[in-house]
Amino acid sequence: MPHRVAVLALDGLLPFELGIPHRIFGRSLEPAPGNKGAKLYEVVTCSVRPPGPVRTDSDYAILVEHGPEALATADTVVIPASYELGPVFEEGRLTDELAAALALIRPGTRMVSICTGSYVLAAAGYLDGRPATTHWSSADHFQRLFPQVRVDPDVLFIDDGDVLTSAGVAAGIDLCLHLVRRDHGAAVANEIARRTVVPPHRDGGQAQYIHRPVPEPQFATTTAARAWALGRLDRPIQLRDMARQESMSVRTFTRRFREEVGASPGQWLTQQRVERARHLLETSDLSIDQVARDAGFGTATSLRQHLQAALGVPPTVYRRTFRASADTP
Repeated sequence: MPHRVAVLALDGLLPFELGIPHRIFGRSLEPAPGNKGAKLYEVVTCSVRPPGPVRTDSDYAILVEHGPEALATADTVVIPASYELGPVFEEGRLTDELAAALALIRPGTRMVSICTGSYVLAAAGYLDGRPATTHWSSADHFQRLFPQVRVDPDVLFIDDGDVLTSAGVAAGIDLCLHLVRRDHGAAVANEIARRTVVPPHRDGGQAQYIHRPVPEPQFATTTAARAWALGRLDRPIQLRDMARQESMSVRTFTRRFREEVGASPGQWLTQQRVERARHLLETSDLSIDQVARDAGFGTATSLRQHLQAALGVPPTVYRRTFRASADTP
């Protein structure tokens, strides 16, 4: 049976964020020729009330066909943002209606919030003593309202095992892709990202608020340097060599790179090499030593350390877990 995802639609929801789980989970397929594999997730939208209309923050409502009983059958519950949280946002307290709906969720169900959906998780006690994030503009208010939560306002998302929280809007896409990657491997996540026309991977620790996300037209970008580096990940790459691709000093290049990408060149390179290693582990029979060399880590020991730090598992375990993806033509 596919993994069942229930998306809780609350009054005042943002239609874009409501659609994220459907787009990412609903289009994730088992690896098969011609993208004709079986669906990996079943996604349903539900309300805290019996089936009926739910208000959005736009000039239309949506008709939700499932009531709160859908939460009782979910393996994962996703709570997108809402602009009408009422006492949840103002007092950190669930309404009786919302509390009754959340009480239907089975123990052990994976809980996920997008943007200020984190307020609901916190008010329900799911985030007590845990790290969490939310939209950067609400982080201070969130921390004051829920002092028992360890709020990190500077990241795109936080994976704390069975409870995951994301920053606003597009970070919800990153979190859902991260879950697909965690459940089924990088190959499946990369395919759905390609079809959604979004980057396949932005690390959760990347800064969520970049002060100048789009460089001013008169300034050069670091796009060429990144493309150059991606074409030679298996070889040593020095910061000065990347800066040279853009005819910049190392200092200027480093500053510009962080402004555009939200991470330092070194952090970005490590992320790309981890992704290359994951792809090779899933889709090839190369030895661990060869994967380490082709991904630019040099030695199996270095690969093991970086993969363990990024994913919590060594290369051999990762390959065994996602070997099904490695059999994809």
